[in-house]
Amino acid sequence: MKVITVHHPHSISKSDFPPLVLALGYFDGVHRGHQRVIMAAVDKAKEFKCCSAVMTFDPHPSVVLGSKHKHIHYITPLEDKKEIIEGLGVDYLFIVRFTSEFASLIPQDFVDQYIIGLNVKHVVAGYDYSYGRLGKGTMETLPFHSRDEFTSTTIPKLSDQDLKVSSTFIRESLKDGDVQKVHQLLGRPFKMKGTVIHGDKRGRKIGFPTANIELSDDYLTPRLGVYAVRMKIHDKWFNGVCNIGYKPTFKNPEEYSLSIEVHLFDFHTSIYGEEVYIEWYERIRDEQKFSGIDELISQIQKDKDKAIHYFSEI
Repeated sequence: MKVITVHHPHSISKSDFPPLVLALGYFDGVHRGHQRVIMAAVDKAKEFKCCSAVMTFDPHPSVVLGSKHKHIHYITPLEDKKEIIEGLGVDYLFIVRFTSEFASLIPQDFVDQYIIGLNVKHVVAGYDYSYGRLGKGTMETLPFHSRDEFTSTTIPKLSDQDLKVSSTFIRESLKDGDVQKVHQLLGRPFKMKGTVIHGDKRGRKIGFPTANIELSDDYLTPRLGVYAVRMKIHDKWFNGVCNIGYKPTFKNPEEYSLSIEVHLFDFHTSIYGEEVYIEWYERIRDEQKFSGIDELISQIQKDKDKAIHYFSEI
């Protein structure tokens, strides 16, 4: 897959690209609804004997369009999004830098410069996709703005148990800690990338050594608590339990820094500095403060047993 970052105003010529079938969307999460849009574009490209393409935007439009500076956490940060989209068999990925100037384009100018101007012959997008200043362009207006230069396909709403499969619903599910629901909506486990860093090594002292993870990007994190997880190290997956929270048993309330610690089962290798992936499977309990070390050790063993049982059943 060829990745092209586009800055507005761009100087790309139509002749720079072969005829394209383009999927449009922000695609945070690249969830099952997004996958349907992208795969429809890939299939149309084969049908039309064109190349397939996806256009997404960076940063999230709300960062630019919000009334005040907004820091966004993502279901799939840009690097993860690239990886997933490439896995869907896409030929080109356009990453358009979302700026105030770009956001002010009237719908016709967006179509002229970013669809017709990129040699697009067919567009695929979800039923609720909008474009141009104030989102005035919609899938209903797209045929008018096309100048008969391209055709389009609108993908209807995808629902799961009468709930729209959406990035908003996934965000809400993560805030609730419902990682099983997130798995269902994404079509894959929720995943994060990070690096193993040195922690306070208390886990080792109480018989449950943990890998302290520093996330590599601005991920939206699940609700605080303990989870059954898998962690990938050197292309191999290991089962474990993860505590995401503020370690109230040990921490002073003023020391307010989030920690993600993973205890892997039957794992005894030093992995400091390694890049790892965490997949989230089931929420076991809330984070809680214990009266002492013995109570903590007893609860960690129970958490570990629950996670081992969970993985033995799937």
